[in-house]
Amino acid sequence: MLTIGVLGLQGAVREHIQSIEACGAEGKIIKRAEELVSVDGLIIPGGESTTMRRLMDTYQFIEPIKAFAAKGKPIFGTCAGLIMLAKHIEDRDNAHLGLLNVSVARNSFGRQVDSFEADLEVKGLDAPFTGVFIRAPHIISADESVEVMAEYDGRIVMAKENNILGCSFHPELTDDHRLTQLFVEMVKTYKTKLAV
Repeated sequence: MLTIGVLGLQGAVREHIQSIEACGAEGKIIKRAEELVSVDGLIIPGGESTTMRRLMDTYQFIEPIKAFAAKGKPIFGTCAGLIMLAKHIEDRDNAHLGLLNVSVARNSFGRQVDSFEADLEVKGLDAPFTGVFIRAPHIISADESVEVMAEYDGRIVMAKENNILGCSFHPELTDDHRLTQLFVEMVKTYKTKLAV
């Protein structure tokens, strides 16, 4: 069985675990860097990116997550998780993990009170997906190596590059598990390649 970790520092961790399990994989909360070896893929949930970075530094996650990605293991960042993955962050000198060749802007859609839901056309899905946007970032620009997976109002809100997937919204806050399933399929593909 596939085991997918959810970084347990902040965010809707339980909801991600439930979505993973709804897709037939095992979900595991990751609270220590050494636990990364026990999972095949990793979800970095939403939260507040500055706080998340501080916690990642405190618990020494930055380099282990980079090493995890370098092995080809898939990572999915949602909302603040996307910010953590981005190579460039508007109005910030340094990236956090720098694993996804995109530039992001934080809080692009307004404050918490401006939260909203929107139906999105997502590549690979046959029907719209309802994205829950809460103080969401958006992707300002993406390298040509990055596949744009979804846009909203002319802004990129989901992208994939090799084993890295990121979105501006919170797929775990809906009962629609298709985006988690898409990530599970990425993890399956990774595991299949290992077995060959």
